[in-house]
Amino acid sequence: MREISLDRLRTLVAIADLGSFAEAARELNLAPPTVSLHITDLEARVGGLLLSRTRGRVQPTALGDTLIERARRLLADAEQALEDVQRQVQGLAGRVRLGASTGAIAQLLPQALETLGREHPAIDVQVAVLTSRETLKKLVEGTLDIGLVALPQAPLKGLTIKAWRRDPVMAFLPARWACPDLITPGWLADRALILNDSTTRLSRQTSEWFASAGQHPVPRIQLNYNDAIKSLVAAGYGATLLPHEADTPLPDTRIVMRPLQPALWRQLGIAHRAGNVERSTQHVLDVLWQLSAD
Repeated sequence: MREISLDRLRTLVAIADLGSFAEAARELNLAPPTVSLHITDLEARVGGLLLSRTRGRVQPTALGDTLIERARRLLADAEQALEDVQRQVQGLAGRVRLGASTGAIAQLLPQALETLGREHPAIDVQVAVLTSRETLKKLVEGTLDIGLVALPQAPLKGLTIKAWRRDPVMAFLPARWACPDLITPGWLADRALILNDSTTRLSRQTSEWFASAGQHPVPRIQLNYNDAIKSLVAAGYGATLLPHEADTPLPDTRIVMRPLQPALWRQLGIAHRAGNVERSTQHVLDVLWQLSAD
């Protein structure tokens, strides 16, 4: 059996509700022969009568009742689908897929999602924990809509990548240590270290910072989960280098923060597919730009 047109089902439901081919034609703004053709076509496809005339009024047969019941659900689902899509086109609702590192998710994204929840509660942001390389790959493939990535990044065809935030990298040290006011590579290289793993840009930046002073320390532990690293620092297990966003809370009282000498910065960018951006995605971008920092 070939597919049944929703228009023909709509005609069948209208006749059942109004009890007349002529009334259904007026209601649907169709010519009477077109209404008759719709019903003839439906009856030919199902192989039986759908409507009968009783005392001058058109009534559904038992077969017609079964099809009309299903038709009402199909028409309602179709209308709901169109309404959902229209709400997404208008930016009133939608699903936005976002990729970011654990650091950005833990410290920055909650602020953005809180604002988005107040301003656009029907937009659902689905978050994936990814490295910058993985995020860019998925953006190119079309399986992500927005990415928070470490900078710099080489240009990629089809993507827009713009600078978003520039935050200082700080030394996080156990409070019980005797620490100078400024932390240098030479001083820190002699201590136990807990650093980001080698898959992250921060790891490469950290290695370059140590190497600038001729230091090449081997970390005690390598992780890609900043909150876990801070917990280990608080326990006195070692020191670390992590970005500190100005609008995030101070660390655990068992941790002290110190600036670096020379200074080190973590730069983040926002990436998305070039061209037209869906309104729901644009709303998320607008909220993220509110968190930009020079």
